[in-house]
Amino acid sequence: MTTTDTDTTSGPATDPPAIETHQLVKVFGTNRAVDGIDLRVPAGTVYGVLGPNGAGKTTAVRMLATLLRPDGGEARVFGKDVVRDADAVRARVSLTGQYASVDEDLTGAENLLLLGRLLGHGKAAARQRAAELLEAFGLADAAGRQVKNYSGGMRRRIDIAASILNTPDLLFLDEPTTGLDPRSRNQVWDIVRAVVAQGTTVLLTTQYLDEADQLAARIAVIDHGKVIAEGTKGELKASVGSGSVHVRLREAGQRPAAERVLTSVLDATVTLDPDPVALTATVDGRASELGAAEEAARALAELARAGIAVDNFALGQPSLDEVFLALTDRRTGDGRDGAGPDGRGPDGGGPDGGDGTRVDDPTERTTAR
Repeated sequence: MTTTDTDTTSGPATDPPAIETHQLVKVFGTNRAVDGIDLRVPAGTVYGVLGPNGAGKTTAVRMLATLLRPDGGEARVFGKDVVRDADAVRARVSLTGQYASVDEDLTGAENLLLLGRLLGHGKAAARQRAAELLEAFGLADAAGRQVKNYSGGMRRRIDIAASILNTPDLLFLDEPTTGLDPRSRNQVWDIVRAVVAQGTTVLLTTQYLDEADQLAARIAVIDHGKVIAEGTKGELKASVGSGSVHVRLREAGQRPAAERVLTSVLDATVTLDPDPVALTATVDGRASELGAAEEAARALAELARAGIAVDNFALGQPSLDEVFLALTDRRTGDGRDGAGPDGRGPDGGGPDGGDGTRVDDPTERTTAR
Protein backbone atom coordinates (compact mmCIF):
# COMPACT_ATOMS: atom_id res chain seq x y z
CA MET A 1 0.00 0.00 0.00
CA THR A 2 1.26 3.46 -0.82
CA THR A 3 1.16 5.82 2.15
CA THR A 4 0.02 9.38 1.54
CA ASP A 5 -0.12 12.46 3.75
CA THR A 6 -3.78 11.75 4.53
CA ASP A 7 -3.42 8.03 5.18
CA THR A 8 -4.33 7.25 8.80
CA THR A 9 -4.39 3.47 8.65
CA SER A 10 -0.77 2.96 9.58
CA GLY A 11 -0.59 5.22 12.65
CA PRO A 12 1.81 7.99 13.60
CA ALA A 13 4.87 6.18 12.24
CA THR A 14 3.80 7.10 8.70
CA ASP A 15 3.54 10.83 9.38
CA PRO A 16 6.03 12.92 7.38
CA PRO A 17 8.80 14.77 9.22
CA ALA A 18 8.22 18.42 10.05
CA ILE A 19 11.01 19.42 7.63
CA GLU A 20 12.83 17.44 4.97
CA THR A 21 15.28 18.95 2.51
CA HIS A 22 17.45 17.42 -0.20
CA GLN A 23 20.37 19.30 -1.73
CA LEU A 24 18.72 22.67 -1.04
CA VAL A 25 20.52 25.54 -2.80
CA LYS A 26 20.22 29.33 -2.81
CA VAL A 27 22.55 31.58 -4.83
CA PHE A 28 23.03 35.34 -4.62
CA GLY A 29 25.19 36.49 -7.52
CA THR A 30 28.36 34.43 -7.31
CA ASN A 31 27.77 33.44 -3.69
CA ARG A 32 26.17 30.07 -2.87
CA ALA A 33 24.62 31.09 0.44
CA VAL A 34 23.05 27.63 0.83
CA ASP A 35 25.03 24.93 -0.90
CA GLY A 36 23.23 21.58 -0.93
CA ILE A 37 21.72 21.26 2.54
CA ASP A 38 20.09 18.00 3.62
CA LEU A 39 17.94 18.15 6.76
CA ARG A 40 15.35 15.91 8.38
CA VAL A 41 13.55 17.40 11.38
CA PRO A 42 11.21 15.15 13.40
CA ALA A 43 7.89 16.64 14.45
CA GLY A 44 7.37 17.73 18.04
CA THR A 45 10.99 18.59 18.83
CA VAL A 46 13.40 21.51 18.98
CA TYR A 47 15.91 21.20 16.15
CA GLY A 48 18.94 23.46 16.42
CA VAL A 49 20.78 24.95 13.45
CA LEU A 50 24.14 26.23 14.59
CA GLY A 51 26.62 28.28 12.62
CA PRO A 52 28.63 31.50 12.43
CA ASN A 53 27.47 34.74 10.82
CA GLY A 54 27.09 34.29 7.07
CA ALA A 55 26.84 30.50 7.29
CA GLY A 56 23.47 30.42 5.50
CA LYS A 57 21.17 29.75 8.47
CA THR A 58 18.72 32.58 7.87
CA THR A 59 18.68 31.99 4.12
CA ALA A 60 17.70 28.35 4.71
CA VAL A 61 14.95 29.36 7.13
CA ARG A 62 13.52 31.89 4.69
CA MET A 63 13.32 29.23 1.97
CA LEU A 64 11.58 26.81 4.33
CA ALA A 65 9.12 29.57 5.33
CA THR A 66 8.40 30.23 1.59
CA LEU A 67 9.87 33.75 1.72
CA LEU A 68 12.66 32.85 -0.71
CA ARG A 69 12.46 30.53 -3.70
CA PRO A 70 15.16 27.83 -3.78
CA ASP A 71 17.53 27.78 -6.75
CA GLY A 72 18.05 24.05 -6.51
CA GLY A 73 17.10 20.93 -4.60
CA GLU A 74 13.81 20.48 -2.79
CA ALA A 75 12.26 21.12 0.60
CA ARG A 76 9.10 19.82 2.21
CA VAL A 77 7.28 20.94 5.35
CA PHE A 78 4.98 18.26 6.74
CA GLY A 79 5.17 16.60 3.35
CA LYS A 80 4.24 19.74 1.37
CA ASP A 81 6.65 21.19 -1.17
CA VAL A 82 7.66 24.76 -0.24
CA VAL A 83 7.36 25.89 -3.88
CA ARG A 84 4.42 23.93 -5.34
CA ASP A 85 2.40 23.89 -2.10
CA ALA A 86 3.50 27.24 -0.66
CA ASP A 87 0.03 28.23 0.58
CA ALA A 88 -0.39 24.94 2.43
CA VAL A 89 3.04 25.41 4.04
CA ARG A 90 2.27 28.99 5.12
CA ALA A 91 -0.92 27.81 6.80
CA ARG A 92 1.12 25.62 9.18
CA VAL A 93 4.20 27.72 9.98
CA SER A 94 5.18 30.92 11.72
CA LEU A 95 8.46 32.84 11.68
CA THR A 96 10.07 35.05 14.29
CA GLY A 97 13.10 36.68 12.71
CA GLN A 98 16.14 38.35 14.19
CA TYR A 99 14.41 41.71 14.52
CA ALA A 100 11.06 42.52 16.14
CA SER A 101 8.24 42.75 13.62
CA VAL A 102 5.59 44.31 15.85
CA ASP A 103 4.57 47.98 15.60
CA GLU A 104 6.58 49.90 18.18
CA ASP A 105 4.07 52.76 18.30
CA LEU A 106 1.28 50.42 19.42
CA THR A 107 0.97 48.95 22.87
CA GLY A 108 1.61 45.27 23.48
CA ALA A 109 -2.12 44.59 23.73
CA GLU A 110 -2.89 46.61 20.59
CA ASN A 111 -0.29 44.69 18.60
CA LEU A 112 -1.72 41.33 19.54
CA LEU A 113 -5.30 42.48 19.04
CA LEU A 114 -4.49 43.85 15.58
CA LEU A 115 -2.68 40.70 14.48
CA GLY A 116 -5.44 38.51 15.91
CA ARG A 117 -8.04 40.37 13.85
CA LEU A 118 -5.85 40.06 10.73
CA LEU A 119 -5.63 36.32 11.35
CA GLY A 120 -9.40 36.03 11.32
CA HIS A 121 -10.36 36.11 15.00
CA GLY A 122 -13.50 37.98 15.99
CA LYS A 123 -12.99 41.04 18.17
CA ALA A 124 -13.87 39.30 21.44
CA ALA A 125 -11.81 36.20 20.58
CA ALA A 126 -8.80 38.29 19.53
CA ARG A 127 -9.00 40.29 22.77
CA GLN A 128 -9.20 37.11 24.86
CA ARG A 129 -6.29 35.47 23.02
CA ALA A 130 -4.17 38.61 23.41
CA ALA A 131 -4.88 38.70 27.14
CA GLU A 132 -3.97 35.01 27.49
CA LEU A 133 -0.64 35.49 25.74
CA LEU A 134 0.25 38.67 27.61
CA GLU A 135 -0.35 36.84 30.89
CA ALA A 136 1.53 33.70 29.81
CA PHE A 137 4.54 35.70 28.61
CA GLY A 138 4.74 37.87 31.73
CA LEU A 139 3.66 41.02 29.89
CA ALA A 140 0.24 41.67 31.44
CA ASP A 141 1.51 44.61 33.50
CA ALA A 142 3.05 46.16 30.35
CA ALA A 143 0.04 45.51 28.10
CA GLY A 144 -0.86 49.20 27.91
CA ARG A 145 2.68 50.46 27.23
CA GLN A 146 4.00 51.22 23.75
CA VAL A 147 6.36 48.53 22.53
CA LYS A 148 9.07 51.14 21.87
CA ASN A 149 9.30 51.50 25.65
CA TYR A 150 9.82 47.76 26.18
CA SER A 151 13.18 46.27 27.10
CA GLY A 152 14.94 43.99 24.61
CA GLY A 153 13.73 40.88 26.39
CA MET A 154 10.14 42.14 26.47
CA ARG A 155 10.26 42.90 22.73
CA ARG A 156 11.40 39.36 21.96
CA ARG A 157 8.61 37.96 24.12
CA ILE A 158 5.90 40.06 22.46
CA ASP A 159 7.30 39.08 19.06
CA ILE A 160 7.14 35.37 19.88
CA ALA A 161 3.65 35.85 21.33
CA ALA A 162 2.58 37.39 18.04
CA SER A 163 3.98 34.34 16.24
CA ILE A 164 1.75 31.94 18.13
CA LEU A 165 -1.55 33.84 18.14
CA ASN A 166 -2.68 30.95 15.98
CA THR A 167 -0.65 28.03 17.35
CA PRO A 168 1.57 26.93 14.43
CA ASP A 169 2.57 23.37 13.72
CA LEU A 170 6.09 24.62 12.98
CA LEU A 171 7.73 27.72 14.47
CA PHE A 172 10.93 29.13 13.01
CA LEU A 173 12.96 31.05 15.60
CA ASP A 174 15.85 32.83 13.91
CA GLU A 175 18.41 33.80 16.57
CA PRO A 176 15.66 34.78 19.04
CA THR A 177 17.95 35.77 21.93
CA THR A 178 20.60 37.82 20.12
CA GLY A 179 21.60 40.76 22.32
CA LEU A 180 19.54 39.71 25.34
CA ASP A 181 20.80 39.61 28.91
CA PRO A 182 20.98 36.20 30.68
CA ARG A 183 17.65 36.65 32.50
CA SER A 184 15.81 37.53 29.28
CA ARG A 185 17.46 34.63 27.44
CA ASN A 186 16.25 32.21 30.12
CA GLN A 187 12.73 33.62 29.81
CA VAL A 188 12.76 33.03 26.06
CA TRP A 189 14.07 29.50 26.61
CA ASP A 190 11.17 28.80 28.97
CA ILE A 191 8.75 30.06 26.31
CA VAL A 192 10.30 27.76 23.69
CA ARG A 193 9.93 24.75 25.99
CA ALA A 194 6.31 25.65 26.68
CA VAL A 195 5.53 25.98 22.97
CA VAL A 196 7.04 22.56 22.23
CA ALA A 197 5.13 21.02 25.15
CA GLN A 198 1.94 22.07 23.35
CA GLY A 199 2.96 20.08 20.26
CA THR A 200 4.67 22.69 18.07
CA THR A 201 7.90 21.81 16.29
CA VAL A 202 10.60 24.48 16.63
CA LEU A 203 13.50 25.05 14.26
CA LEU A 204 15.95 27.26 16.16
CA THR A 205 18.89 29.01 14.55
CA THR A 206 21.49 30.34 16.94
CA GLN A 207 25.11 31.32 17.39
CA TYR A 208 24.95 30.57 21.11
CA LEU A 209 26.35 27.15 21.90
CA ASP A 210 24.71 26.97 25.32
CA GLU A 211 21.34 27.77 23.75
CA ALA A 212 21.54 24.78 21.44
CA ASP A 213 22.79 22.67 24.34
CA GLN A 214 19.83 23.72 26.51
CA LEU A 215 17.02 23.38 23.98
CA ALA A 216 17.75 21.21 20.96
CA ALA A 217 17.19 17.46 20.72
CA ARG A 218 19.27 17.34 17.53
CA ILE A 219 21.66 19.90 16.06
CA ALA A 220 22.91 20.61 12.54
CA VAL A 221 26.13 22.60 12.27
CA ILE A 222 26.21 24.75 9.10
CA ASP A 223 29.26 26.49 7.70
CA HIS A 224 29.76 28.02 4.24
CA GLY A 225 26.24 26.98 3.27
CA LYS A 226 26.79 23.28 3.99
CA VAL A 227 25.85 20.95 6.84
CA ILE A 228 29.21 19.88 8.24
CA ALA A 229 27.84 17.80 11.13
CA GLU A 230 24.47 16.63 12.43
CA GLY A 231 23.34 14.63 15.42
CA THR A 232 22.40 14.69 19.07
CA LYS A 233 24.50 16.73 21.48
CA GLY A 234 26.21 13.56 22.67
CA GLU A 235 27.00 12.41 19.14
CA LEU A 236 28.47 15.77 18.17
CA LYS A 237 30.55 15.93 21.33
CA ALA A 238 31.86 12.41 20.78
CA SER A 239 32.71 13.21 17.15
CA VAL A 240 35.54 15.58 18.05
CA GLY A 241 37.45 12.74 19.61
CA SER A 242 38.08 13.60 23.21
CA GLY A 243 36.48 13.87 26.58
CA SER A 244 38.15 14.72 29.85
CA VAL A 245 38.88 13.06 33.18
CA HIS A 246 39.07 15.42 36.15
CA VAL A 247 40.80 14.07 39.24
CA ARG A 248 41.08 15.75 42.64
CA LEU A 249 43.54 14.15 45.03
CA ARG A 250 43.56 14.09 48.81
CA GLU A 251 47.21 15.10 49.04
CA ALA A 252 49.03 17.59 46.80
CA GLY A 253 52.31 15.68 47.26
CA GLN A 254 50.89 12.74 45.31
CA ARG A 255 50.15 14.77 42.17
CA PRO A 256 53.44 13.92 40.34
CA ALA A 257 52.78 10.21 40.88
CA ALA A 258 49.15 10.59 39.76
CA GLU A 259 50.32 12.39 36.62
CA ARG A 260 52.60 9.47 35.75
CA VAL A 261 49.82 6.92 36.31
CA LEU A 262 47.26 8.81 34.22
CA THR A 263 49.72 9.42 31.40
CA SER A 264 50.61 5.73 31.29
CA VAL A 265 47.09 4.29 31.60
CA LEU A 266 45.28 6.73 29.33
CA ASP A 267 48.15 7.35 26.92
CA ALA A 268 47.03 10.96 26.97
CA THR A 269 48.16 14.46 27.78
CA VAL A 270 47.70 15.31 31.46
CA THR A 271 47.28 18.92 32.53
CA LEU A 272 48.10 20.15 36.03
CA ASP A 273 45.22 22.37 37.10
CA PRO A 274 45.68 25.59 39.10
CA ASP A 275 44.25 23.73 42.09
CA PRO A 276 47.38 22.02 43.54
CA VAL A 277 45.53 18.72 44.09
CA ALA A 278 43.78 18.57 40.70
CA LEU A 279 44.67 17.09 37.30
CA THR A 280 42.85 16.79 33.99
CA ALA A 281 43.51 14.14 31.34
CA THR A 282 41.98 13.59 27.90
CA VAL A 283 40.28 10.34 26.91
CA ASP A 284 39.26 9.06 23.50
CA GLY A 285 35.59 9.83 22.87
CA ARG A 286 35.38 8.45 19.33
CA ALA A 287 34.59 4.88 20.29
CA SER A 288 31.58 5.29 22.57
CA GLU A 289 30.65 6.99 25.79
CA LEU A 290 30.85 3.61 27.53
CA GLY A 291 34.36 3.05 26.16
CA ALA A 292 35.55 6.38 27.52
CA ALA A 293 33.98 5.55 30.87
CA GLU A 294 35.77 2.21 30.94
CA GLU A 295 39.09 3.94 30.26
CA ALA A 296 38.43 6.36 33.09
CA ALA A 297 37.47 3.53 35.47
CA ARG A 298 40.70 1.71 34.63
CA ALA A 299 42.68 4.85 35.44
CA LEU A 300 40.90 5.19 38.77
CA ALA A 301 41.71 1.57 39.64
CA GLU A 302 45.39 2.12 38.82
CA LEU A 303 45.51 5.21 41.03
CA ALA A 304 44.07 3.18 43.91
CA ARG A 305 46.55 0.38 43.23
CA ALA A 306 49.37 2.91 43.45
CA GLY A 307 48.14 4.07 46.84
CA ILE A 308 47.00 7.48 45.56
CA ALA A 309 43.89 8.69 47.37
CA VAL A 310 41.28 10.35 45.16
CA ASP A 311 38.65 12.65 46.70
CA ASN A 312 36.79 13.49 43.51
CA PHE A 313 36.68 11.96 40.05
CA ALA A 314 34.60 13.10 37.06
CA LEU A 315 34.30 12.17 33.39
CA GLY A 316 33.09 14.88 31.05
CA GLN A 317 32.45 15.36 27.34
CA PRO A 318 33.73 18.35 25.39
CA SER A 319 31.55 21.44 25.50
CA LEU A 320 29.59 22.42 22.40
CA ASP A 321 31.97 25.38 22.11
CA GLU A 322 34.86 22.94 21.69
CA VAL A 323 32.80 20.87 19.23
CA PHE A 324 31.94 23.92 17.14
CA LEU A 325 35.51 25.20 17.02
CA ALA A 326 36.84 21.76 16.16
CA LEU A 327 34.32 21.23 13.35
CA THR A 328 34.80 24.65 11.76
CA ASP A 329 38.60 24.40 12.11
CA ARG A 330 38.48 21.09 10.22
CA ARG A 331 36.62 22.78 7.40
CA THR A 332 38.90 25.83 7.10
CA GLY A 333 42.19 24.10 7.82
CA ASP A 334 44.53 26.54 9.52
CA GLY A 335 41.97 29.34 9.32
CA ARG A 336 43.73 31.23 6.49
CA ASP A 337 41.63 29.92 3.63
CA GLY A 338 38.11 30.71 4.74
CA ALA A 339 35.81 32.11 7.35
CA GLY A 340 36.69 31.35 10.92
CA PRO A 341 34.35 30.30 13.75
CA ASP A 342 32.97 33.83 14.02
CA GLY A 343 32.12 33.92 10.33
CA ARG A 344 34.72 36.53 9.49
CA GLY A 345 37.15 36.33 6.63
CA PRO A 346 40.88 35.71 7.00
CA ASP A 347 41.63 39.43 7.16
CA GLY A 348 38.99 40.18 9.76
CA GLY A 349 36.45 41.34 7.18
CA GLY A 350 33.14 39.77 6.27
CA PRO A 351 32.53 36.19 5.09
CA ASP A 352 33.95 37.14 1.69
CA GLY A 353 37.19 38.30 3.28
CA GLY A 354 36.43 41.85 2.19
CA ASP A 355 35.29 45.00 3.91
CA GLY A 356 32.96 43.43 6.44
CA THR A 357 29.87 43.36 4.23
CA ARG A 358 27.77 40.23 4.67
CA VAL A 359 27.14 38.66 1.29
CA ASP A 360 25.18 35.52 2.12
CA ASP A 361 21.68 36.99 1.81
CA PRO A 362 20.71 40.61 1.17
CA THR A 363 17.29 39.96 2.71
CA GLU A 364 18.51 38.71 6.09
CA ARG A 365 17.60 41.92 7.90
CA THR A 366 13.98 41.73 6.75
CA THR A 367 11.52 40.23 9.20
CA ALA A 368 8.30 38.72 7.97
CA ARG A 369 5.68 36.48 9.39
